Amino acid sequence: MTKQTKILAGVLAGAALGAVVALVVSSDRTDDIKGKVGDWFCDLLGSSKDKLSTMSELVKNTLSRAKA
Repeated sequence: MTKQTKILAGVLAGAALGAVVALVVSSDRTDDIKGKVGDWFCDLLGSSKDKLSTMSELVKNTLSRAKA
């Protein structure tokens, strides 16, 4: 990953975590919001992992072709 990608991923993760904490702390209906935010956060992490693994496979394939 490039430096810009790492920075962007860190900023997005921090913003998501901050939003989760703010909603949990300020909400009266915490059970409903906790469930929705938890589901959203898990989906976000899952899709991020899938995208990163796809990118790493593309990089590995490109490097193996360049070496050959």
